[in-house]
Amino acid sequence: MGKVPTMGEANILLRKYNQNDALIKHGVAVMGVMRHFAQRQGEDPDYWAAVGLLHDLDYEKYPEEHCAKTTELMRDEGLDEAFIRAVVSHGWGICSDVEPVLYMEKVLYAIDELTGLINAAALMRPSKSVMDIEYSSVNKKFKDLRFAAGVNRDVVRRGAEMLGMELKDLVDETILGMRSVAAEIGLA
Repeated sequence: MGKVPTMGEANILLRKYNQNDALIKHGVAVMGVMRHFAQRQGEDPDYWAAVGLLHDLDYEKYPEEHCAKTTELMRDEGLDEAFIRAVVSHGWGICSDVEPVLYMEKVLYAIDELTGLINAAALMRPSKSVMDIEYSSVNKKFKDLRFAAGVNRDVVRRGAEMLGMELKDLVDETILGMRSVAAEIGLA
């Protein structure tokens, strides 16, 4: 059995493979949302947060091998197989055949793309902040397929279904999680 990284170790590992500020901020945004959901569920917030922070570990250096390369990198670091599985499950049906089964994995799958959409929507606001954004604004951008065109809305919808959540509730909870790291991601 491998080890589970502490938050400090996860931060070091993220920066070992990523220098792109936008990718690091995306990891931090997902980390904040994962921590929020873990706390809601009475789960280990640091474990969930580390999974969120490292979910795109390989993306900057190995975008064509996304998720496959993460498995290799994390095994080289001696990380726990269950931790690796959770991280890789976010790419299910896109770049991974690891289906999200655990609630934590379903959350990661559902919120990865959604954090990108909320980030882009927040930047369009006069405040450039996630602190005053609401579901109605995000939903308007969600419906406009030209806005943040790279965001896969089907993944977000499928993720909400997997979690048994309405899209509105998923968006609301994701916003709350992003607010917890707003200063770190430049959206305070």
